Order: sequence, then structure tokens, then C-alpha cells
Amino acid sequence: MSTLVLLVLLLLVLVGLIGMAILGYVTYRYPRVGTPLLVAGAFAAVFVAALAAVGAR
Repeated sequence: MSTLVLLVLLLLVLVGLIGMAILGYVTYRYPRVGTPLLVAGAFAAVFVAALAAVGAR
């Protein structure tokens, strides 16, 4: 793989970890927000999986 691809993958991983840390902090600081975030996260996971399944066909 080229260096650019590796840098982009590293950036995606870092952004994902930062996003997860922010969501973790928000749900820790504001517990009532946890349930809606859980539902939204579950919907997003199913949506992304459905798009991947459609795109793989």
C-alpha cells in the first residue's frame, strides 16, 4: 500500500477513536442522553450494514 493510503487509514482510525471518546464523555456527563445515542448508534450501524450489503451486490 502506498503511504497516502496508510495515512488516510490512520486518520480514519484516529477520528473514530476521538468520536467514540466524545460520545463516551457525553453519555457519562449527561446520562439521559445515553438512551437516544444508543438508539441512534444502533440505527446507524444497521443502516451502514444495509448500504454495504447493497453496495456489495
